[in-house]
Amino acid sequence: MARFDRITVYTKMRTTGIIPVFYNQDVGLCKEIVKACYNGGANIFEFTNRGDFAHEVFTELSKFLIHEIPDMILGAGSVMDAPTTALYIQSGASFIVSPVLKEDMALICNRRKIPWMPGCGSINEISRAEELGAEVVKIFPAGQVGGPAFIKNVRGPCPWMNIMPTGGVSPTEENLKEWFEAGAFCVGMGSKLMIKDSSGKYDLKAIEQKTREAISIAKKYIKE
Repeated sequence: MARFDRITVYTKMRTTGIIPVFYNQDVGLCKEIVKACYNGGANIFEFTNRGDFAHEVFTELSKFLIHEIPDMILGAGSVMDAPTTALYIQSGASFIVSPVLKEDMALICNRRKIPWMPGCGSINEISRAEELGAEVVKIFPAGQVGGPAFIKNVRGPCPWMNIMPTGGVSPTEENLKEWFEAGAFCVGMGSKLMIKDSSGKYDLKAIEQKTREAISIAKKYIKE
């Protein structure tokens, strides 16, 4: 079951501003990546459900964090259906992120009081997600959905809508400033944050530093 309640998760999302997003089938590498992000100031992390036996990697990562980084909030992303939602919740997910809006996923998350962030691409979808209990919705791929202008235009008539863009977000001041000034609740960031060295291996020190820089930038522009 989730170790963090919904209020704690949403508060951490907002105050941190950046949610690192990552998947790899190597659980050892995943542990190192999570530690690097944590050392860079990220207390919340999204592991994406993108490969065979991904839930087994997630379970091992979840157990590791309980003992080694107990204040790290771990959630599951790229979750597409209700059975997979239940599987990740049983494995310790403190939040569920999906690229799609599926009502049966909402029922499972709400029953267990787990934050559910469905993927939306229109104001109608966002409104329906909110009716189903979503406090924060995801837009993905954010750049293709409409970028920062989409968030700004949606929040014009509906300023209560909390939107998390993922895809098309970069850890630069120019990019993050644009998203947060448009009204983003927080942002998800994957490949642009997960830096590799010249040999193609993940550079843990660079990831830690880039995470620290991105969070520092985000906190400058998060609207209270």
